[in-house]
Amino acid sequence: MVHNRCLMLLVCVGLAAGCTPKHAKNGPDSLGGIDDPEFLDPFADGGRPGMGDNRWTDPGELVADVSFQAVSFGYDSYQIAPSEYGSIDVVAQYMRENGNIRLITEGHCDERGSREYNMALGENRAQAVRAYLINVGIDNDRIQTRSHGEEMPIDFGHNESAWSLNRRVEFSLFRQR
Repeated sequence: MVHNRCLMLLVCVGLAAGCTPKHAKNGPDSLGGIDDPEFLDPFADGGRPGMGDNRWTDPGELVADVSFQAVSFGYDSYQIAPSEYGSIDVVAQYMRENGNIRLITEGHCDERGSREYNMALGENRAQAVRAYLINVGIDNDRIQTRSHGEEMPIDFGHNESAWSLNRRVEFSLFRQR
């Protein structure tokens, strides 16, 4: 918990000091679309749900026979696009029907940007999906977040088609023992 807060503090201090990630873009969407009235702010309550205090000591058995479509994100953004809500709703429905399932939302980024920036952006993406799931009725104690930043690409290319595949949130499911 302390490590994640320190990381976020460093990112915020860097941005406040005028330091931007090497791939930051200018304009209203450069902070993830927070000026958009449709934006779901995962941190509106002032907290960071899923950080530290509810980490499971034993997540349970990995559910390998069920998989879900990853949620895609735009460049330099953790705003969930309207076209992605359906994918998350499928996960929510499965969670409603299977009360013994826990979930980790795992945020990923493309290779552009510093490692620290991408870890924070991946966490924000995972938190945004988590917040949406909580808003549609999934118990917050059943969902954790994790960021992999740029460390686990699914496409190793160095072009927009590869980068767009790597900007995602994936789901890992665990059956409670």
